Amino acid sequence: MKHSLLAAAFALPLACLAQKSAPENLVQYAHPLVGTAKMGHTYPGATVPFGAVQLSPDTDTLSYEQNGKYNPDIYSYCAGYQYKDPTIVGFSHTHFSGTGHSDLGDFLVMPTTGTLQLNPGTADKPLGGYRSAYSHQTEVAEPAYYKVRLADNDILAELTATTRVGVHQYTFPKADESHIILDLMAGIYNYPGKNTWTFVRVENDSLVTGYRQTNGWGRTRVVYFALSFSKPFKSYGSRNYDQKQPYRGFWGRFDQNHNWPDLAAHQLRMHFDFGATQAGQQVKLKMALSPVSTAGALANLRAEAPGWDFADYKRKGQAMWQQELSKIAITSPKRVDKENFYTAMYHAFTGVTTYQDTDGQYRGLDQNNHQAKDFTNYTTFSLWDTYRALHPLYNLVQPKRNADMAQSMLMHFDQSAEHMLPVWSHYANENWCMIGYHSVPVVCDAIVLGNAPFDQNKALDACVTTARQRWYDGLGLYMDKGYVPEDKSGASVSKTLEYAFDDYCIAQAAKKLSRADIEKEFSQRATNWQNVYDARIGFMRPRLADGTFRQKFDVLTTSDPGYIEGNAWNYSLYVPHDPAGLIAKMGGNKRFVPHLDSLFTMNLPDKFFAETEDITRDGIIGNYVHGNEPAHHAAYLYNWTDQPYKTQPRIRMILNKMYHQGADGLGGNDDCGQMSAWYIFSALGFYPVAPASGEYALGSPAVHGAVLQVGEGKTFTVTVKNQSDKNVYVQSAKLNGKLLTRPFLPVSEVRQGGTLEFVMGSKPVRK
Repeated sequence: MKHSLLAAAFALPLACLAQKSAPENLVQYAHPLVGTAKMGHTYPGATVPFGAVQLSPDTDTLSYEQNGKYNPDIYSYCAGYQYKDPTIVGFSHTHFSGTGHSDLGDFLVMPTTGTLQLNPGTADKPLGGYRSAYSHQTEVAEPAYYKVRLADNDILAELTATTRVGVHQYTFPKADESHIILDLMAGIYNYPGKNTWTFVRVENDSLVTGYRQTNGWGRTRVVYFALSFSKPFKSYGSRNYDQKQPYRGFWGRFDQNHNWPDLAAHQLRMHFDFGATQAGQQVKLKMALSPVSTAGALANLRAEAPGWDFADYKRKGQAMWQQELSKIAITSPKRVDKENFYTAMYHAFTGVTTYQDTDGQYRGLDQNNHQAKDFTNYTTFSLWDTYRALHPLYNLVQPKRNADMAQSMLMHFDQSAEHMLPVWSHYANENWCMIGYHSVPVVCDAIVLGNAPFDQNKALDACVTTARQRWYDGLGLYMDKGYVPEDKSGASVSKTLEYAFDDYCIAQAAKKLSRADIEKEFSQRATNWQNVYDARIGFMRPRLADGTFRQKFDVLTTSDPGYIEGNAWNYSLYVPHDPAGLIAKMGGNKRFVPHLDSLFTMNLPDKFFAETEDITRDGIIGNYVHGNEPAHHAAYLYNWTDQPYKTQPRIRMILNKMYHQGADGLGGNDDCGQMSAWYIFSALGFYPVAPASGEYALGSPAVHGAVLQVGEGKTFTVTVKNQSDKNVYVQSAKLNGKLLTRPFLPVSEVRQGGTLEFVMGSKPVRK
């Protein structure tokens, strides 16, 4: 008995120690439903970090045109799902996260019972098709897991995923007939003629392969699949919607009811029939995707999902999320702080996606197959958005992935007939969406920070070649005149300012690589922002080819063609690489600080909201539009003035107003993770105002502390003393014990690991 008591005495503290040291479950704090209402444009379904499969419910699949005209409702369905909708059409395997444009929605699957219906029906008449009503009360959305009860058929649908495989589990009720619909016509942003071809092969009674080729936002996009069922289907069938009546040509001499194992059409839906089911009977599906071939899809299926244990795939998927979310471990006494932070982490790690098979093969921009060697090939580069904070975040806590992303962009350059780095690319397509050449900041930032395990001089040459393409979007005029003339190329002010920033990044990388000629050329080009500044009125203004400023001008209107996703007031602050020069141009601190103050305090006229289709009043603070990326650095500009403390309450205000829990918890499109990356940096207390500059600007931390895994086993710790909702002002900041006399951090020191210590207070420190 004494031995037993002694053993118990030792066991108790050891058990307590083990329990105390167990890592916190961070998955519980990430909520995929955040951003699924209004204009967040996120999806709630199952995916793993940077996964090639995004298996998620679609609440509608609208056509781009309705009655021959643009359908204005389609903008709400960039992610296929709107929280307000009462029905689910089905579960498709590919989605963008938070974009303002879309594509994808491939291979929609829907379980049904009763009489077979191949028409999806409509939201107002769901019983006229295979869609189903549902309730949010039965809906569960977690990282790598989604569950909902399809009310009209009483089917419990559960989804999980691996990197390349979507895993479905459908629990049926007692029914005389049960079916699985595979809709190869459905898609997000369905343009007329978007489906250029679909091929399906029924390999046997539990395996189906095929591909879908579309001509949508991506002009030629091919996705291959392998679909496996956990039990044999009893029968199958299809309908070719290309044919309004039975085809009576050569094949007309065969039985029209015969189910061919090979099927091909532009518009095709299939059904797989399982006969009667008992209550609780399950049918499981696994659909693997490949950018290369059906053989690649089959290999992905066998490598990542060989068995049928749904719960095991869910566990493994959530373990992957735990590992990635643990890259930043924050402390806070408030659960909502952790929910906001880790939801942002979740969204930041779903934007860019893996684009290669398990053997490293992928489809290139030249539409040939390529082999990724010593790197993972990625796609979904919404670079006008993500160069600002998302890729700098990856450079900090996902350095290997970001280096691979930069290399993926360089492979894009090699495969490009235009000799351009990507602008907005996905699935081996260049969409040419938005402006600038914003792969350049990503590649150059990696070079400047020493996170570029590739031929850096060749990478710089690719940046330079991209920046010298005279045919591209007013770039030749920009090179000749030092600005883009508005009467020759629209959005001229925005283009000039963004080209100038990209040029600055090239100069920084050239400096790092001792390429003096390139540094000189692009340092000069980086000053071109001055050429669209009208000193008479104190704003950036469209300039014409003859050198004069355009007469018609309104600093608040968002419909001015001189700007994109912003107005003159917003873009007049967009010189992230030279805030000091901008402040001097605008008359110094005495004039600049009140101007910046007014951005957050002015009351916009009603006409502003009438012109702004994609922004609600909820997403705007004064004239500061957080949902539009050109403003993301604005609150940090006080750091270059004699009143840097003003940055601090602005940051805390934006954090509180633009991010919260709930389906409408984002103040605009998440834009492939850029909005979320802004939150992560700002909550930690610093932000990359100018990627490739080598500096972070200090703000006001919202967390109570954090430990960042910055690669190679190094950690960077943020400690915050006297933290509270009222103590928003930084009293002092120390980096590795040394007092910071400027409100900036060297990125290189953060990446080396160390400690940043904030002391907070309720009153500003005026220095």
